[in-house]
Amino acid sequence: MSTILDKLGQHSDQELIDASIRNDSRAQRALYERYVSKMYAVCLRYSGSTDDAKDLLQEGFITAFSNMASFSGAGSFEGWLRKIFVNTSLMKIRKRDLLKDSGDITDYCSECRISENALNSLYGKDLVRLISSMPVGFRTIFNLYVIEGYSHQEIAQMLGINEGTSRSQLNRAKAWLKERIDKLNMR
Repeated sequence: MSTILDKLGQHSDQELIDASIRNDSRAQRALYERYVSKMYAVCLRYSGSTDDAKDLLQEGFITAFSNMASFSGAGSFEGWLRKIFVNTSLMKIRKRDLLKDSGDITDYCSECRISENALNSLYGKDLVRLISSMPVGFRTIFNLYVIEGYSHQEIAQMLGINEGTSRSQLNRAKAWLKERIDKLNMR
């Protein structure tokens, strides 16, 4: 087996998963190295701070390696892993009760349009920084809906809130983001 794993980076996810299930630390390290930057980005989007993101990253990989045998192969490994990291992040948010002040309002922002000029001058790193600095309720709903693609019904179930709260938080997040983007373009 050691000859198969000599060049771990050249092996498929499934080969590394199989070896990881057998507690091969080199295979686990190879999977970690393959996915650490993508999963760190997920953690950072939900946590808003590098220290919290690092903690979530560690917790997520511990969970993933502990449950590796439950990966059925239906779908991509990256998708399975991403779901673990999103859930790890949401558990932390729920545990800290950070959504308790996410009141149910109606259409805080009915039209949140951003000008073409504002988007043209915005860099990806600026957008990531803005999303990271959003209030936690806004950031969580924004990430789940816009980036992860969950419906408001799914978000409500995941977070233990009602659909109206999810919708209003998304509208508020868009308004918040629009305001910050407009401010960036005034400089």
